[in-house]
Amino acid sequence: MTSVSSTISQLPQKARIMIVEDHVIVRQGIAQLVNREPDLDICCEAGDAEAAIAILRSQPIDLAIVDISLPGTSGIELVKLIHQDKADLPVLMMSMHDEALYSDRAFRAGAKGYLMKQEASEKLLIAIRKILNGGVYVSDRMQTVMVQRFLSAGMDQQVSFIDNLTDREFEILRMIGQGMSVSEIAAKLGRSVKTIEAHRANLREKLGLKRAAELARFATQWAERGN
Repeated sequence: MTSVSSTISQLPQKARIMIVEDHVIVRQGIAQLVNREPDLDICCEAGDAEAAIAILRSQPIDLAIVDISLPGTSGIELVKLIHQDKADLPVLMMSMHDEALYSDRAFRAGAKGYLMKQEASEKLLIAIRKILNGGVYVSDRMQTVMVQRFLSAGMDQQVSFIDNLTDREFEILRMIGQGMSVSEIAAKLGRSVKTIEAHRANLREKLGLKRAAELARFATQWAERGN
């Protein structure tokens, strides 16, 4: 006769997954989708980078799902922090932003996958299992884009421009392109208005733009091309 304890020990251990996303309803939707699977478990949730790091230091995690747009420390910066503490912890980055522009930066930071939220209901479980099995997840569309980048001089120039920006400058350029004011950006990132103004000045210098209005126009056009 098999004892209860031996039966429990034979059950497959679920992969422990953390969600880092500042919108509660999005976290709940992901958790409902993932927790239906017998081999996966959303064990913890965080709304920002600080809470995520605290969780990582207090309990074992097999995979982190991180939103690219977080209050204060961005998702890209969080991936770097994760790899400082847990170099072997795989991260799947999720975002509403176009992977053709943002996935490169995510992978350079150390992510093992990039998934657009619009595709999450169909592709999330595929991406999670591929990464847990040691692979890297990119969409079929992104694989095509990667090939096209080697064939298109225009795309090469755009990628070269992005490479010249720091992660913070990249994030601020995106927010400017969305029409956010300096004070709104400062509040979103948890930084002072003076600091954001300094980043804007650096962006203008790198782009060869003299006025704030020119930067806003460039950022808007760039965001429209990417999104």
